[in-house]
Amino acid sequence: MVEVNQWDGGTPARFTLMRTVDDVICRFRTDVPDDLAHTLEELCSQEPRGQQLGKLPVHHHRYRTLLASHASVEVVGAGPAYVFTQEVAGSAPSIAIGEHNAYLLRGGLEDWIPDVPHRRPFMAMVEDGRAVAVCASVRISTAVHCAGVETRPEYRQRGHAANAAAGWARAVRALGATPFYSTSWDNLASQRVAERLGLTMVAVDFSIA
Repeated sequence: MVEVNQWDGGTPARFTLMRTVDDVICRFRTDVPDDLAHTLEELCSQEPRGQQLGKLPVHHHRYRTLLASHASVEVVGAGPAYVFTQEVAGSAPSIAIGEHNAYLLRGGLEDWIPDVPHRRPFMAMVEDGRAVAVCASVRISTAVHCAGVETRPEYRQRGHAANAAAGWARAVRALGATPFYSTSWDNLASQRVAERLGLTMVAVDFSIA
């Protein structure tokens, strides 16, 4: 891997592993030596299939040890990935954000303003003339869009994130793509959003930077 699939690039993790019930997919950053990549790939091929996915891969300690022999381990990430398997109706409507109304993000979500032209569909929940929650496409391909969600702290636990994500998923489907939603095991609030939307967990991600 050379860079992160997002409009402003970014450095990918050195090692990424995606596990589903049927398959195991691993990828490596370009600076990982070939011999190390082959060793990691062999371990990945031994990950169990056809059973309930655990939170961490079986060989997670070994992956970390091997990569630490190459360079210091900076970040280890892991979490579930969900797919919207059916149309989800939110309890309140969201609105599409574009350059004409990006000002609604000011007052708490202004860090998203540069993303507006690049992360569409870009949906928001609005109260009192300001966006209080957003959901936008942070990874985009012709077949799949992946959601990025944020809610202003003072508006959390009111269903805004789920409603924004529901509107986003409908907009993604209208483009002929499949909406995905992923998070980390530590982010319980984000997992509750997925549960509220009735999403289906289809994979578990693991990465080492």
